[in-house]
Amino acid sequence: MKEAIKRLKASYALYNLFHKKELAHNIPVYRKLGLKKKYFSPISSKDFSHLPQSTSLNEITTHDLEKCTLYQHTSEENKASLRAYNDKGFAVIKNFLSEEQVDLINREIDELLADKKIKFRYGNKLMFVIHHSNLLQSVGTDSKLMELLNVLIGGKAVLFQSINFIHGSEQATHSDSIHMTTYPLGGLLGAWIALDKIDDENGALHYYPGSHKLPYYLNKDYDNEGNKFLVGDKTYDKYEDMIEQKIKELNLPKEKFYAEKGDLLVWHANLFHGGDPHLNKNKTRKSVVFHYFREGDVCYHEITQRPALIKRFN
Repeated sequence: MKEAIKRLKASYALYNLFHKKELAHNIPVYRKLGLKKKYFSPISSKDFSHLPQSTSLNEITTHDLEKCTLYQHTSEENKASLRAYNDKGFAVIKNFLSEEQVDLINREIDELLADKKIKFRYGNKLMFVIHHSNLLQSVGTDSKLMELLNVLIGGKAVLFQSINFIHGSEQATHSDSIHMTTYPLGGLLGAWIALDKIDDENGALHYYPGSHKLPYYLNKDYDNEGNKFLVGDKTYDKYEDMIEQKIKELNLPKEKFYAEKGDLLVWHANLFHGGDPHLNKNKTRKSVVFHYFREGDVCYHEITQRPALIKRFN
């Protein structure tokens, strides 16, 4: 019974009905696109099938990057990584935060947990700590970071979400575009910061360079579109199986990100990535990931067909 209720589009629409403030950003976009949708209506990639399906990559030039303060004042190694973003789908900025800044963040997370102002959800995730921490919010909306993200996303980046981890996510390989989908496709960035030294023992991030250039694999690609009244009936592991099969078919090379405290990894909406196993449970693997949408895009969750609730911070 519970699973049947979870598939009902009407249940999501009822919930959305009471969150107009966080959904109002979509109203003028729906109108512009000619979509006959209410702000609370379910929405998925199928609703855009009659519209131009632009998934072209935002080609970032060195000239674009040179306008960014962060690029101007970072190391040559970091600059080279940013220049390779078009080809690889990610960039590494080492020492984005100092060890002192990281320690302040970790201390605040510990205090918020002790005061029960935040709690774990979906297993090991601390969701939306930016709603409770001015410090973390200031990191996610740092002006130099936002300036760079605006260039990478090809518009104005809007902070949508934060997720903190104390231990490794151990999440199977995926593209963020199945969870945080946009129209046009590609209007999303992830920015992940190591709050611990991270290696094979405590669950390094992994990714597949260049995979962002592959097609966007969405509900239709694993027969999960559902119908007028119900979302698809496929469990999430069916999506993970599909991605694993694509990686094998294409023989994609896997890389791991061994990070020091304060290192930043920025990735494209469609980059295949995940978390390796956390082998030594006596070690923490503290980290935070911020997600950003491009202003003016429609933002939604493809699987459950829920429009994204966005509380603006910038």
